[in-house]
Amino acid sequence: MAPRAQWKGFLKFGEVVCPVALYTAASTSDRIAFHTVNRDTGNRVRREFVDSVTGEPVGRDDQVKGYEVGTDDYIVLEPEEVAAAIPESDKTLAVEAFVPLAEVDDLYFDKPYYLAPAERMADEAYALIRDALEKRQSAAIAQAVLFRRMRTVLIRPQGDGMIATTLNFDYEIRPAKDAFSDIAPLKIKGEMLDLARHIIGTKKGTFDPAGFHDRYEEAVAELVKAKIEGRTIAPRKEPKREKVTDLMEALRQSAALGSKPDQPAKGGSKTAAGSAGKTGAAAAARKAPAARRKAG
Repeated sequence: MAPRAQWKGFLKFGEVVCPVALYTAASTSDRIAFHTVNRDTGNRVRREFVDSVTGEPVGRDDQVKGYEVGTDDYIVLEPEEVAAAIPESDKTLAVEAFVPLAEVDDLYFDKPYYLAPAERMADEAYALIRDALEKRQSAAIAQAVLFRRMRTVLIRPQGDGMIATTLNFDYEIRPAKDAFSDIAPLKIKGEMLDLARHIIGTKKGTFDPAGFHDRYEEAVAELVKAKIEGRTIAPRKEPKREKVTDLMEALRQSAALGSKPDQPAKGGSKTAAGSAGKTGAAAAARKAPAARRKAG
C-alpha cells in the first residue's frame, strides 16, 4: 500500500509549476511505546488538566492559550485569534534561490520528507527540476505554509526523486560560541597528532546506517518478550575498563588495537547481522500481545 501524503501542493520553479506531494521520510512510529498504568489495578492512567490555584479540573472547552507577560500574568489568546494569525496557504513551494549543496550547513536541518510527483502528468516537470539540480549540484530554497506554520524548505535531488528538508530558522539555532566559549585554545602537534591521524586512518569506512542499531530499543524489546513468555533477564554487567589517565599512552594503546588485522569494522556486516537478529526480537515483542489477545 502506498504511503499517505502528509501534504499536497505545487513546486514552482520560475514559470514551471509541478504538482507534488510530501511523504514522511523519518518516523518514530516503529519504536516500542509504553502507556502509564496503575500498578495495583493494571488500568491505564488518564491525564487531566487542573487549575494550578484551585486544583479544579479544567474542561477542553475552557482551555485557551496564554502568553506569560509577568509572573502569573498571562495574555489570553482565543482559538479564532490564533487561527486568524496563521498565514494563508496557497499550497505552493515557491523556489526563491538556488544554492550549492556544498554550502548547506546541516545544523539547520529540521525534518526530511520525500518530495514526489502528485500525479502522472507532473512526471516530466518533476524530472526536469530534479535533473537540473543534479547537473548543477545545487539545492533549491523554497518557502510555504506547511502544517500551519511558514516553513523554509531545502529541496535536493536523491536518486530518482527529491528530498525536501524543513529548515530551522536562524533564531532557533543557538550560537556556537555559547557552547564553545570555555574551550582552551590548544593546538596539538607532533607525535600525539600523528597517532590520532593514524587511528582515524585505521578506522576509515563508509557511512552505512544499516550497520548501526538501537541497542536501547533492542534491549527493551527483549525485556517485553521475556515478560510475556514468563522469563527473567539478568541485569547486564558493564565490562570493567582500565582508566588510562595519560593521553599519549591512551593514543598508543588505541593505535596498537587499530593495527590488528582481525578487528571488524564497526557498522560492518557482522554488526549488521547481529542487528538483524535483535530486530527480530523487537518484531516478536510487538506481535506477542496481539497473539495473546487472540488466544484469550
